[in-house]
This record gives sequence, C-alpha cells and structure tokens, in this order.
Amino acid sequence: MLTSWLVVGFLVIAVYFATRRWEMVPRGVQNVVEAVVEAFYNLVTGVAGEKNGRRFFPVVATIFFFVLASNWLSLFPVFNVIGGVVKEEHGFVFEQTAGVLYTPLSGPGGLSADSIDEDDANHEELYKQAKSDGKEVGELFPFLRGPNTDLNTPLALAIISAIAVETWAIRSLGIGYGKKFFNFGPLFRGITRFNFGLVFQGGIDAFVGILEFISELVRLVSFTFRLFGNMFAGEVVILMFTFLTPVVITVAFYGLEIFVGVIQAFIFAMLTLVFAMMAVSHGEHEGHADEHEKSGSPGGLEPAAH
Repeated sequence: MLTSWLVVGFLVIAVYFATRRWEMVPRGVQNVVEAVVEAFYNLVTGVAGEKNGRRFFPVVATIFFFVLASNWLSLFPVFNVIGGVVKEEHGFVFEQTAGVLYTPLSGPGGLSADSIDEDDANHEELYKQAKSDGKEVGELFPFLRGPNTDLNTPLALAIISAIAVETWAIRSLGIGYGKKFFNFGPLFRGITRFNFGLVFQGGIDAFVGILEFISELVRLVSFTFRLFGNMFAGEVVILMFTFLTPVVITVAFYGLEIFVGVIQAFIFAMLTLVFAMMAVSHGEHEGHADEHEKSGSPGGLEPAAH
C-alpha cells in the first residue's frame, strides 16, 4: 500500500510539472506527455471506435500508466533491501553500527551475508554466538515492495477492471444485459408449455449463460496471476542473479524487466479494453437477432405489400 501511494504521488507530481505551463504549441516535457497520451488514445479509439473509446479511455489509460509506473519504480535498488528486522533465532545475521542493522554487501558471484538455518543442529549455539557478538538474527521486512509482486494489488486491479466492464455493459444495454448470464426464460417457457424442443434449446441457453458467468470469474484469476506471476518471477530472477553472477550480467536482466514491465501493463490495459468491447457488443448482437426474429424475414426486412 505504501508503494502504491508513492506511485500515485509520483504520477500526480510528474503530470503537474509536465503541464503547469501548458502551451498551445507543445514543447519539451509537455510535448513528450502529449505524444504518449495521444498515441495511447488513438490506439484505444482505433480498437473501440470514437464513441466507446472516449468512454473507456480514462480507466484503460489509468490502469496502463499505474501498472507501468509500479513495474518500473520497483526496479530501483531501494526496493526490498531497506526495512526492519523481524527478530528470530534463525535467518540472516545482521551486523549493527550506531543502532542501524545491515548485512554485508555481497561480492560478484557470491553471497557474503551469514545466515542461520533452522534445520541446522547447531542453530541455537550459532544464535547465541551472534548475540554475544552484538549482532541480530532474523528476517528482513522491507519498507518498499513492488506493488505487483504482492498478490493483493493485481487482484484489486482485476476487480476494478471487471467492475468497469460490467458497468459499461449495463449502462449501454440496460438490466437486460444480465440475460447473458441468467437466461432461464426459454427453459421455463418450454417446461410450462410442455414443449420438448423449447426445453432443450432453453437448457442449452441456460448452460451457456452459466459458462459465461464462470468465465467472468475465471477472468479475475487469469488477470491477477498473469501480472503477479510475471513481476514476481522477474524480481526473483534479479535477486538470484545478483547473488550468483557478476553485476554486468544482472544489468542485462534489468533491461529485460523494463521491457516486461511495459508488456504486462499493455496486456492488462488492452485486455480490459477488449473485454469491454465484447460486453458492449454482446447486447447489440442480441438486439439484431431479436429484430430479425420479430420481422419474420431474413435481414429484418418487412415483407412487401401486394
């Protein structure tokens, strides 16, 4: 939560300084900001059309820039390395200078920090020795963590995305949008009329609606774990290569994570946009089908009068 609010604050400050001297002919930082926002806006309207694009853009763009800023800011070295120590009888051994706890820096290709393994038969003696030397033992509780490496943030973004999509669909199609998930009307009509064909068709419609509802719930899971898995895996890779390889090799993985951060933000935002278009267009297709059925002729044309 702390890092998420820092990201929000960073975005607000960046936009403020980029736009405080707004000019009709952009230049400098304003030119960069306008170019980025306009390019993303054109992408959204190109997919959803001008009308829907203007509706979807605020939410889709907010998700994109928030996820992107979270991913990139999490690559700064202060993340996951500065914090408090949860004191235990096992874990890393922290040295102490002027009341500040720290672990010795690891050299290229190796971890120099001492640790006490809980499974070690002599862990009690090692703990007492560390305490007698004025050291502390425990686990680091970092003050700053990457928001998307914690499962709660991607889940919250997935829930917000789902709420936005369903809200757009209801506002566009009305309460009748719910028939997409709970279409039991034909089934009940077939039962009351003792019409086997209508019962069979109604059963299929009801089953498809239930599958649609399940797919909406599964979408939350896929949204959450796609973003969380990629960012958490990247953090682990950087951590392990920092301990196992020279710094030059680790820098290459930082470059890879910068690219992955953009891709994951883009995927999350674009999937939100695509699902919104699918939800809005679903009712339009249903409406056309109903019109065709009521007209009694292909394409919904009225029969010519003789």
